[in-house]
Amino acid sequence: MEYKFNNYYEMLDSSASLHPKNIAIFSEKAKLSYKELKLKVDQTITFLRDNQIAKNDKVAMIVTNCEEFVISFFAITAIGAIPVPINTFLKKDEFRYILNDCQAKMLIVSNSHLKEIDGLEASSLKVVVIGEFENSAYQSFKDAFYRAIDKDFVSPAKLEDTASIIYTSGTTGHPKGAVISYKNVFSNILGINEIFSITHKDRFIVYLPMFHSFTLTVMVIMPIYSASSEVIVKSVFPFSNVLKQTLLKRVTVFLGVPAIYSAIAKAKIPWYFKWFNAIRYFVCGSAPLAKQTIDDFERIFPRAKLLEGYGLSECSPLVSVNRPENKKVSSVGLPLPKFDVKIVDDEMIEMKTGEVGEIIVKGDNVMQGYLNNPTATDEVIINGWLRTGDLGKVDSDGFLYIVDRLKDLIISKGQNIYPREIEELIYKIEEVEACAVIGIKDENEDEDVVAFIQLKEDMVLSEAKVKAFLKNHLANFKIPKHVYFADELPKNAAGKVLKRVLKENIKGKIN
Repeated sequence: MEYKFNNYYEMLDSSASLHPKNIAIFSEKAKLSYKELKLKVDQTITFLRDNQIAKNDKVAMIVTNCEEFVISFFAITAIGAIPVPINTFLKKDEFRYILNDCQAKMLIVSNSHLKEIDGLEASSLKVVVIGEFENSAYQSFKDAFYRAIDKDFVSPAKLEDTASIIYTSGTTGHPKGAVISYKNVFSNILGINEIFSITHKDRFIVYLPMFHSFTLTVMVIMPIYSASSEVIVKSVFPFSNVLKQTLLKRVTVFLGVPAIYSAIAKAKIPWYFKWFNAIRYFVCGSAPLAKQTIDDFERIFPRAKLLEGYGLSECSPLVSVNRPENKKVSSVGLPLPKFDVKIVDDEMIEMKTGEVGEIIVKGDNVMQGYLNNPTATDEVIINGWLRTGDLGKVDSDGFLYIVDRLKDLIISKGQNIYPREIEELIYKIEEVEACAVIGIKDENEDEDVVAFIQLKEDMVLSEAKVKAFLKNHLANFKIPKHVYFADELPKNAAGKVLKRVLKENIKGKIN
């Protein structure tokens, strides 16, 4: 695969030269052309260098969605330093762990998160705040915009260098820092551009958290590659504002996660949004969509192209996606160009077409490894193949289907049970808003199937009705032994239900 740029700064410089007047960013505060964005990045480069930030230094970012995220991210990478975007929903101890693990030299933080970092600042950590603040020990990000620029600046970053460190959600133990190179991300961008033909006329709505690998690659970095526009919305709530900005700014590419598309499918969408939006593609990542959600969504938006994809942070992040002209319902599409995907058994032996096994991936998108954790790296990368920990299958046309997480597989009395199969059926029950199925070990170390259900507002549903419905569709060994109803299911920033939290909360009560 041939690459046009060595780093993000070269990419930004190219877009600013070719399309200087094109709007790079629409935000709540202002709009920036590519010429203006490049100037602010150049000023921030001087600010970082004045603070002795150099190549390979880590700069942590606890930053909510805003134009400063884009400016600082591109400036950090321009000098060869390494941005570490951190999940803004974490707590103080989690922030402390990541800052120590990556050995951050600087922290850029939104003023809304100053309480969470209070007491975390080591003497060597420089803290730069976006917004107003009172602590005299901190610097203001606004100071960057009063710096002179170095017109002869050339980025030292190379294609194989580390472009960012993305900490995974830490389903077990502490989060791990996935080390992502420029080549990793550019391989994703080239593949996506080839499939969707993104141009400088496209506009992306950026409302999902920017720290997330899906948002970062596809909504923050990729638009700069094609000189497209980013419409930055501070939060997904209120969602009516996301729809409003999508319509007013003539957004053409809308990316979301299952929880978003499920909400859209069930909401009362204004008729004018349905017929007067400019969206070319709705793309879903993070987790598979329930078939019921796809059916509901396409009934509301008959002109829409809702395309499912699959990825993970360790793959920078996209692995596969349905094509606009070639898609299959319930599939996450074909691998991106130049990426290899196989289905294997526990011994890494490839399985036959249609058989379920672990998904492994090989290509320029596969991360360099986990920061400071060679043991974990060796466990997941074997001869260049990344073990995803996801169960899937491939059909005769090469389309990939996600069956479940390997760690979510339930084994009951020797039978393999895939939670997603049960969840798909529960979603067909009219009263259900969200659900999750997990396995809980009993006193005999066997696993009981347990379902958690969040109901739609003002709806009522009984455990007996759920089990009766499932018995018409499933073998008896797959029927949940327990069904629990919750006001709300715990989710991470990407909208995925946190099954480990459910397991921790319920384990003792059942046993």
